[in-house]
Parts: sequence; C-alpha cells; structure tokens
Amino acid sequence: MTASGDRPLARQTALVTGANSGIGEAVARALAAAGAAVVINYRSRPEDADKLVHDVTSAGGEAIAIQADVGQEEEVQRMFAEAIERFGTLDILVSNAGLQQDAPFVEMTLEQWNTVLGANLTGAFLCARAAVREFLRRGVRDDISRAAGKIIFMSSVHEVIPWAGHVNYAASKGGMLMLMKSLAQEVGPARIRVNGIAPGAIKTEINRDAWETPKAEAELLELIPYGRVGVPEDVARVAVWLASDAADYVHGASLYVDGGMTLYPGFADGG
Repeated sequence: MTASGDRPLARQTALVTGANSGIGEAVARALAAAGAAVVINYRSRPEDADKLVHDVTSAGGEAIAIQADVGQEEEVQRMFAEAIERFGTLDILVSNAGLQQDAPFVEMTLEQWNTVLGANLTGAFLCARAAVREFLRRGVRDDISRAAGKIIFMSSVHEVIPWAGHVNYAASKGGMLMLMKSLAQEVGPARIRVNGIAPGAIKTEINRDAWETPKAEAELLELIPYGRVGVPEDVARVAVWLASDAADYVHGASLYVDGGMTLYPGFADGG
C-alpha cells in the first residue's frame, strides 16, 4: 500500500538543494511534514541548515544536512552518495538551489554569466543526473510510490517572462524549462516523473526590497492580478502534491505559482 492521508510521502526520502532558506526551506519543512525523510543541502550558513534539521527532528521527522556546491560535479556526487548511504535510496529531488548576479547586459561580466548559469542550470543538470541514475538503479517500489522517482525543478516565471537587467538569470530559467521537458520525455518510460514549479513574486529575503515597504508592495501588486504577494508555503504545498502519487499523471509540466503574473496584467485594459 502506498502512503495516503496527511502523510502522502511516508517512507520516502527527498533531497532539497538550497534548503536552508527561503523557498527551499519551506519545501523541506513541507516534505518532512508529509512524511518524507529530508536531506537538506546548503552551500553556506550551516547554522541555518542545522536549525532546520533540529526543527524537523524535534517534530518527529528525519533530516540530515549536507554541504555541497551544486555547480561542482564532485560535490554533487559526494552529496548523493552520503544521502543514499544514510537513507538507503532517494525518491524525490527538488532542484531548488539558485542565485542572481544582476547587471545591465553591456556591463555583465563573463564571471557573472558563468556563475549564474553554473548554479542555476548546470547545478540542476548535475543533481537531476545523479537522481535519475539512482532511480534507474533501484526501479519502482510499488509499496512506496507508483513512480520510480520524482524530480521537481524550481524555476521561475522568468522561464517565459523576459527580464531586462537579469539576462543571465532569465536565460538559466528558460534553459531549465527545456531541461525539464526534454528529461521528462526521455525518462518517462522508466516511470520517472519530471516537472517544474515556476514561482512568481514570493516573500523571501533575496527580494525583500521588492515587498518590504507599502509603496514597494503596491508597485509589485500591479504585476499580480490575484492581488497578493506569495509566500514560500504557497510553493511548498505545490511541491508536496507534485511529489505525491496524487500527481502521478502529471509529467513534463511547469506549474506557475504566481498569482497570475504570467497573464500579462498590463494588457488587462486592452493594452
């Protein structure tokens, strides 16, 4: 029997990259609450990862923290080996780690370009490849999940919305969209489900300036037809659903969690 009820991910293990803050932290907490053992990846600020491990285990869950730079092949391989050694296998990957280094295009350095593409896109590739290898090695366990494994890429509305001044970031997320779809096409026959989540404006530390003051939030809300700025838990709930058997026929999809930001609200009055 597969898990059901309020613990749909019971007996499964999830690895969440960039899980010690923001959306990644919320996703890790939600997966743990849904019954999964959670591997909390972080690159810096180990104290935040340790606190999250403490919170999950204090609530009766299982969690470990593993430091790794997802853009480095050897570190990704080590992280997956440690996770599998600890929990026996892996069922869910949430490829969330990412960063921004913004600049006008003519001033953007090659280092800024490579840093963002390396973390956001190459990191997603390296982690997904390691996950797929484990899913193929182990195969389907019908008593655990209907799928051999689940991969969720944490993208952005900027996989489809251009973003001047952030060309490297938008290019990385556009690339992630096609990485997700092409991988889904390739590994679907092995019953590996691959999907993406594309958040819009979410209240996290990285974009605090965009929503912290009433004036800033009012300007941001002009881009959001639904009339509120999202919170990390909005994304986390979608991640739990996508990782569960309730979403077993959802494959190769990018789910926009954006309050309608991708609806081009500037055209609401006819443009």
